[in-house]
Amino acid sequence: MNSSLSVFVGTPSLLILSQSGLSKNPRKGFFMPPQPLRIGLAGLGTVGAGVIKLLDENAALVSRRANRDIVITAVSARDRARNRGVDTQRYAWVDNAPDLASREDVDCIVELIGGADGPALAMARATLAVGKPFVTANKAMIAHHGQALAALAEAKAVALKFEAAVGGGIPVIKGMREGLAANAVTAVYGILNGTCNYILSEIESTGKSFGVILAEAQALGYAEADPSFDVDGIDAGHKLAILATLGFGSAPDFDAVHLDGIRCVTPADIDYARTLGYRIKLIGLASLENGHLHQRVGAALVPMHHPLAHVGQSLNAVVVEGNYVGRLLFQGRGAGEGPTASAVVADLIDVARGEWGPPFAMPTASLSPLPKADADTIAERFYLRLTVKDQPGVLADITAALRDQAVSVESVIQRGSDTHGDVYFVLTTHITPTGAMLRALSHIAKLDSVTEKPLLMPIMN
Repeated sequence: MNSSLSVFVGTPSLLILSQSGLSKNPRKGFFMPPQPLRIGLAGLGTVGAGVIKLLDENAALVSRRANRDIVITAVSARDRARNRGVDTQRYAWVDNAPDLASREDVDCIVELIGGADGPALAMARATLAVGKPFVTANKAMIAHHGQALAALAEAKAVALKFEAAVGGGIPVIKGMREGLAANAVTAVYGILNGTCNYILSEIESTGKSFGVILAEAQALGYAEADPSFDVDGIDAGHKLAILATLGFGSAPDFDAVHLDGIRCVTPADIDYARTLGYRIKLIGLASLENGHLHQRVGAALVPMHHPLAHVGQSLNAVVVEGNYVGRLLFQGRGAGEGPTASAVVADLIDVARGEWGPPFAMPTASLSPLPKADADTIAERFYLRLTVKDQPGVLADITAALRDQAVSVESVIQRGSDTHGDVYFVLTTHITPTGAMLRALSHIAKLDSVTEKPLLMPIMN
């Protein structure tokens, strides 16, 4: 007889699968449905409310796919009286979020508080320490503490899930951890921050400055009052560190990510890029360079023929290149109530099914700390925009600095001047070591003829 399925004559079509197969009630002699998965939910902001709405609206579907009900039994947030648009009175309220982990009526914790440390980290440690699964959307915590938390989860043989930490509703974590498990990943890169993508798209379509579009994005709720995490590349850096660990089996190393943002990008840069056949995007890139890990986030010129050039507004997209599968593109809404709640509940369905494994696709003991790639071992093409005085000898000084570092110029654009009489000078290079380009730039920036901070961006090959 098949060991995973038994048929009993006279039992009226009651076969109910449980997390580990079929669950039998020995007193009655037939199979009973498994117990619900009881959730403690910490954080009742936009995403937390979205999780409640999704579990309410799709309850029957979720139960069928998980083969058991998933129910929230207890919640925690800072303000009990706040109207969140959902009924929280039906749940037990816990003032101190980490206390959720020790409740007997909670089987699994969902953390949506945020922050690399503080209550979120305390809750993660407490939950895993008592052997309960932990689901989070907290990219900062996973980027900084993911390896230690993964080791604790493995020691307790419980799930640590963080699909919602990267790309919102895009299933890129699951895709890399499971779908690409047989591949050696050669590169992972993409548009990892919807706020920056929205701002750059709006600058391109309206011609307005970064500051004006940022203010509009804040008014629309697309950008925070303090936008630094988004526009300076920190948010994307957290996500990239997670993707690099999944892709290359390296220990998470956020501190090794070179971070740059989009504050210096102007409508003129976007116009120059378009003239050259490119579109400017905030790109997070991780790749292996001779056994060294290269991780960077910053504005880059993307060729118009590349799929990432056509990812607009607040969408996210991740490209993963594997040695057997080739190039895969994951694209969709990277934030917001619905997409992020979708990813959280997808993780809960995995937990309800009893599906767990190494959070980073391989045991933490196998994660190797890869050395950081040196700038002289990374070769790329570059876009350099300078604001210089309109006077003789300027071009000669700039080209001399590039010549001294063996940087070969591919094209030069010089257009008009601003109200102060300065000239905008743009050049692109042939492939050159990043270190050489940075040394040349350091010299150029000190020239008396250069009146503003230069903007250097890589050009995607």
